[in-house]
Amino acid sequence: QLQLVESGGGLVQPGGSLRLSCAASGSSGSTLNYYAIGWFRQAPGKEREGVSCIHSQNANTYYSDSVKGRFTISRDNAKNTVYLQMNSLKPEDTAVYYCAANLILPVSSIRTMCLSGRFASWGQGTQVTVSS
Repeated sequence: QLQLVESGGGLVQPGGSLRLSCAASGSSGSTLNYYAIGWFRQAPGKEREGVSCIHSQNANTYYSDSVKGRFTISRDNAKNTVYLQMNSLKPEDTAVYYCAANLILPVSSIRTMCLSGRFASWGQGTQVTVSS
């Protein structure tokens, strides 16, 4: 099982940008090569939302409608790190952001996995606040 640590959250004004990082490590030298990585968020009083996910082997991605065109997910397998670049931030983007990882087969759909939220490993979360 992977250990995941998020960083990069903070306070930003509407229209601003942030880049979140998710660093992965494992006792057996696990890498991200066989994992799907997802970014999820949860605001107070709201259900957890799958924001964006990326497939390890074919680089397919999924974005929720609420962030499509504004957020970009990317991964650096050599650094075992996944990034979420967030541009044109809105107050409704305020939430705790979590990264998560799960093994994925080459033929599996990243969209299906992201929507299910069924990931085995989770980080502790990082707060993103968008406010003037």
